[in-house]
Amino acid sequence: MAIPFPKGSPWSCAGNRGVAVSPRVPHPSVPVPQEAGPTMVGDEHSDPHLMSILGATKRSTLGNNFCEYYVNDAPRVVLDKLESLGYRVVSMTGVGQTLVWCLHRE
Repeated sequence: MAIPFPKGSPWSCAGNRGVAVSPRVPHPSVPVPQEAGPTMVGDEHSDPHLMSILGATKRSTLGNNFCEYYVNDAPRVVLDKLESLGYRVVSMTGVGQTLVWCLHRE
């Protein structure tokens, strides 16, 4: 279960797995589940240009009043793509059965 960021926070909440990317702060947070894709990489407020580079498509799940971006790649592939864009892993933690990676871009 994801804990949403406070309203007005520079972070985007990407749900319980995937990548949360702030439009104002270059620090995506990448929770990595123990499975291979699809991987959530952002929410409806994520940078559309970055979502395009990652090859993400926006989806809305029935019953939810928000959209999320997904890619069919495994989380490892998403991390590799972000690394090629200049993002570096800063920290990692576990949330339930999900791993959360925090990255920074200089």
